[in-house]
Amino acid sequence: MFPSIKRFHSTVPCSRLPAMRLPKLTKLELQIMETLWTKGPSAIRELVEAFPEDERLAYTTVQTVVYRLEAKKAVKRTSKLSNAHVFEAVVSRESAQRRLIDELVALFGGERLPIVMHLIESGKLTPEELREARAAFRGAKRREETE
Repeated sequence: MFPSIKRFHSTVPCSRLPAMRLPKLTKLELQIMETLWTKGPSAIRELVEAFPEDERLAYTTVQTVVYRLEAKKAVKRTSKLSNAHVFEAVVSRESAQRRLIDELVALFGGERLPIVMHLIESGKLTPEELREARAAFRGAKRREETE
C-alpha cells in the first residue's frame, strides 16, 4: 500500500511536531486516502470504483468513511459536480506514514532497533533502500558530530 520510505530520513517524526495533530486513520480510511493521494480530488463514485471489483464496497459505505475522514479533517470538499461532491486529501501521504511508523515504534516501547533489524535481516529492503538508509545514517551522524 505504501511506497518506499526514502523521504523519511530528513523529516521530523509527526509525534514531535508541535501544532499539527494528525488524525488516526483506520485501514479502510487509509485505502481511501491512498486513492486520493494517487488520483487526486475524487467523487465518492470514483473512490468506490478505485477498489478492485472483487473487493468493491457499497457506495454508502465509502460515503460514510469519507464523511468520517472529513470530520477528522483528513479530507475536504473542494467542489461539486452535479450532485456529487469532490473530495481531496488534506493530510499528506508522508504525514500519515510518519504517524503509522510512530505508532509502530510505540508498540515496541519506543525501541526502533528491532524494527530496523527485522527489515534488514528479513531481506525486505531492496539494495537501493539499503543505500538510501546508509546515506541517511551517514548524514545523521555528520549532523550529530557538528552539534
